[in-house]
Amino acid sequence: MTPPPDPLELQALAGTVVAAAKASGLTLATAESLTAGMIAATLAEVPGASAALTGGIVSYSSAVKASVLGVEPKLLEEAGSVDGEVARQMALGARRVCGSDMAVSATGVAGPDAHDGKPVGTVFLGWASASGSGFTEHHFTGDRAQIRVLSTVCALELLSSHLAPSGHTA
Repeated sequence: MTPPPDPLELQALAGTVVAAAKASGLTLATAESLTAGMIAATLAEVPGASAALTGGIVSYSSAVKASVLGVEPKLLEEAGSVDGEVARQMALGARRVCGSDMAVSATGVAGPDAHDGKPVGTVFLGWASASGSGFTEHHFTGDRAQIRVLSTVCALELLSSHLAPSGHTA
């Protein structure tokens, strides 16, 4: 089992993301499936987050992924909801729906059972900004709560990497 991150470290990471977004004059949004709003909630715990966080969509079902976020129904039918391209399209949809400069998304399997043929711990994080979009794939170990928290940490790290002055885009 992977130990959960220290809550103070998670809070500090969220603070770094919000501060970087504010300093850059950028707004953020989230599209969340397995994290069910945890990424947005973690960002919103930072004082002053409203200057950067425009909103978030909890898209637990494939129907919401398609109807609200614009994920291609055929993709959901063929690949299932736990897929990198689904995560990328979720981020694009959150950016569009929330009118933000940058968005991050999370879809995956927190457990206790496999889903869409993917084992527990499989997580895809998507990102979208004016410079492009993409996704990352992760394989976490732990229980349901740990996988959700680790997904949140990695999503915040992904946002942070895109907000860093180096202009990292992956």
